[in-house]
Amino acid sequence: MSLAASTISSLRSQLISGAIHPRDIIEDIRIKIEAADSRVTGYLSLDFDAALAAAESVDVSLPLGGIPIAFKDNINVLGQPCSCGSKFLNGAYRSPYDATVTARLKAAGAIPLGRTNMDEFAMGSSTENSAVGVTRNPWDVDRVPGGSSGGSAAAVASRCAVAALGSDTGGSIRQPASLTGVVGLKPTYGRVSRYGLVAYASSLDQIGPFTRSVADSATILSAICGSDERDSTTANAQAPKPLGDTSSLAGLRVGIPSEYFGEGLDAEVRSAVDAAIRKLTELGAEAIEISLPHTQYAVSTYYILATAEASTNLARFDGVRYGNRAEKPADILDLYKQSREHGFGAEVKRRILLGTYVLSSGYYDAYYLQAQKARTLFRRDFDAAFKKVDVIAGPTSPYPAFIAGEKTDSPLQMYLADIYTLSANLAGIPAMSQPCGFSTNPALPIGLQLMAKPFDEATLFRVGAAYEAATDWHLKAPF
Repeated sequence: MSLAASTISSLRSQLISGAIHPRDIIEDIRIKIEAADSRVTGYLSLDFDAALAAAESVDVSLPLGGIPIAFKDNINVLGQPCSCGSKFLNGAYRSPYDATVTARLKAAGAIPLGRTNMDEFAMGSSTENSAVGVTRNPWDVDRVPGGSSGGSAAAVASRCAVAALGSDTGGSIRQPASLTGVVGLKPTYGRVSRYGLVAYASSLDQIGPFTRSVADSATILSAICGSDERDSTTANAQAPKPLGDTSSLAGLRVGIPSEYFGEGLDAEVRSAVDAAIRKLTELGAEAIEISLPHTQYAVSTYYILATAEASTNLARFDGVRYGNRAEKPADILDLYKQSREHGFGAEVKRRILLGTYVLSSGYYDAYYLQAQKARTLFRRDFDAAFKKVDVIAGPTSPYPAFIAGEKTDSPLQMYLADIYTLSANLAGIPAMSQPCGFSTNPALPIGLQLMAKPFDEATLFRVGAAYEAATDWHLKAPF
């Protein structure tokens, strides 16, 4: 196996023994990128010179010493561009500081490698909304990799990155992880600092890793989690415990939400997820049917709250404080108008308009306030479920990767791609997607989603690692 295709744990043992040097990993990844990324376009920019320079002095005894990691292009890395997949920032902004997650990964010995593509300002489910380039699914380049963190997912799946960071507002880590066949984790809201993440919807956003194994996901989370004085929403919670014995799930109760297996779920996805649940029971777990009764309201609730917050967060992009500026405006108002008109893409404009509408006088109580009340009901659904079960299992996406362009003319159909992932963000609970099978004709990855109580990522890792050890889906590669 090439170094670029190895897991973090495998590379760490080789680095510590002296069998390889960090520069060897970076050079192997460079070869893989030169061979494969022209077909996939997972990266927007790369800095091999800086990575190789860091490799010469890194302490390999650190938890992630010598491991190169890619970053979604909305997470700040000192000196690197941060375009958020938008014309507004492309070529106009280089980060003057490190995000907290970046600083913590560097402190743990990780080496920033490059910037990965994304839907503009993290708004999308296919990475087709990027104004900088289109990312393809490495399993079938005619299909999408999911979104909005599609570049990070595609880079890890195509073996052009050992691991990558993404952001998840309504499924933007888990959905592309499912569509590309990798492990994607959305931690508990408040587990990981958002300082240095360009905000989309601040009460929903969370940074998390893409990896090729559950153990690698746990390793990265341990490095980036923890309270941060620069983010008042972070919790002072202990890092998840290291993975213990994963040979048995005896005594574990797995909840199966009936609402996740109804109309709209692809038959092959259902079959693969059903088989994964049976495997969990073979490992000793007990499957218990549960109900999450407000699931049907997830899309409408999410798109009221998320767009409302987006309209506020994106007000700063006006051509004055941030972003490319209109060249010959008539006056200051025309400067704002032209800069935003030409800087933002269609989907970002749509969400800003929706958000401004639901926050406007006369509609705030009817829409935004009602959505906040509904959000409380989602949390209560999960609180009730977790009194009966330890973890919830179901599909990540209602279908495998779809053909590029298939849903671009129907925003509602695109929004429905996240129907099974939105609730975890609304409730603030941790959730993870991992490979659990493939569709046929064509062969495309299918993801199993696991959800747990707030700050109980340890249970996600225990269940995910046990399933991974009993199967080989995570070992499959597109080429």
